[in-house]
Amino acid sequence: MVISSGIYDCSALDGFAVLNEEDKIIGLITYIIKNTECEIISLDSTEEGKGIGTSLVQEVENLAKKKNCRIVKLITTNDNLLALKFYQKRGFILSKIILNAVEEARKVKPEIPLIGNDGIPIRDEIVLIKVLN
Repeated sequence: MVISSGIYDCSALDGFAVLNEEDKIIGLITYIIKNTECEIISLDSTEEGKGIGTSLVQEVENLAKKKNCRIVKLITTNDNLLALKFYQKRGFILSKIILNAVEEARKVKPEIPLIGNDGIPIRDEIVLIKVLN
């Protein structure tokens, strides 16, 4: 994963998984904690609309509170409308837009496509945050 906050090997990160009856992973979230900030690096679910992603985000939020984090943040791209909708429905707010950030990411990972979801050019990163109580 190449984003403005760093380059990550998701398989080496801490996270939580949801398994089905056959012990296959159907949901996975990875994160890092730096000081009082918890950053979600990846969230994937093979079965949408079943609450898997929501439960994984809640697990990370609960852990972040236990680790005395003040915020949970994540970065997504401007084309990822599903992620923007998903996280905002769960209390995250748009915090920052990093213009042309994906151009920089392509210098490290050139296989990042130019066009993303719904034919939207992938250009900018959007930082979302949720303040923990």
